[in-house]
Amino acid sequence: MTKLVEVKDVSFSYDKDSPIVFENINFSIEKGDVLCILGPNGTGKTTLIKTLNGLHKVNSGEILLNGTNIKELSFNDIAKLVGYIPQGHIPSFPFKVFDVVLMGRSPYINLTASPREEDKEIALNALKTLGIEDLKDKSYTNLSGGERQLVFLARVLAQEPDLLILDEPTNHLDFGNQIKLLEMIEQLSELGLAVIMSSHYPDHAFLAASKVAIMKDKSFIDFGTPEDVLTEENLNKAYGIDVKLVELEDDRKICVPLRTNLELVMSNYSKKYSKD
Repeated sequence: MTKLVEVKDVSFSYDKDSPIVFENINFSIEKGDVLCILGPNGTGKTTLIKTLNGLHKVNSGEILLNGTNIKELSFNDIAKLVGYIPQGHIPSFPFKVFDVVLMGRSPYINLTASPREEDKEIALNALKTLGIEDLKDKSYTNLSGGERQLVFLARVLAQEPDLLILDEPTNHLDFGNQIKLLEMIEQLSELGLAVIMSSHYPDHAFLAASKVAIMKDKSFIDFGTPEDVLTEENLNKAYGIDVKLVELEDDRKICVPLRTNLELVMSNYSKKYSKD
C-alpha cells in the first residue's frame, strides 16, 4: 500500500556554505493520520514543514507524495495534494470571506477562467464544514484572529487536499479557540484527511495526534504514538526541564512542568544578590 507521505533520509541547509538545519529525517504517514511535530525554538520544525510542500528543496534524501517524488511535481500538482497554513497570515485586502475561501480553488481554475458553480459550491461546503457559513459575506480584515484562522482553514479545505500542513496552528489563539481548532483537526482526520502540524505544547499531541515526532539537535529523537513518544524522559531531553505526566479520568494524559528548575535558578540569584 502506497503511503501518503514518505520522508526518506532527508537533510537540508540553505546553501552549501550554511550549517545543516536538519538531517537524516525519516517518517511516513497515511490518510487519517495526525502527526504532531514537537521541539524547542530554532530546531528546524518550520523549515522541515516547508520542504514537505515544496517551498524548500532538500539537499539529500527524498520526499514522496502518493509515491511520487516531490521534485517531479509542479506547484499546481502539490497544491492539489497539500494544503498549507503558515504560522502567521496578515490580511492585506478587505476581501469578503467567501472570496477568500474561493481562492482555494485556484489550482483547478485556468488563469483566464472564472470560478465555476462547482467551485463556488465546494467553497461554501468548506465554510459549512467548519460551521462558519454565517461569516461568508463579512470582510476578512474585520474578523478576529480565531475567525481568520478558521477562514484560512476553510480556504485550504476548498483545495480538497489529501494532506493538511499546519505550522503552529494555535499560535495567537486564546485557550478556547485552541481547543476548538484541535477538535476540528481530529474531526477532519476522521474524514480521511491526513494532518501534519507543529506545536510547542505536548498537550496538543495528546488531544489530537495519532503520531508524534520530537525534534532536537537537527533530527528526530523519537517518533511514534503519543503514548510511546511523550515520556517524561523524552520531554526533559527536548526542553531541558522536568515534567510530570498526569493521567486524567478520560484516559488522556496532560503534561505538567515542574518548578524544581525555576526554584534552583531563583535560589542562585538570591544568593548572588544577598552577597551584594
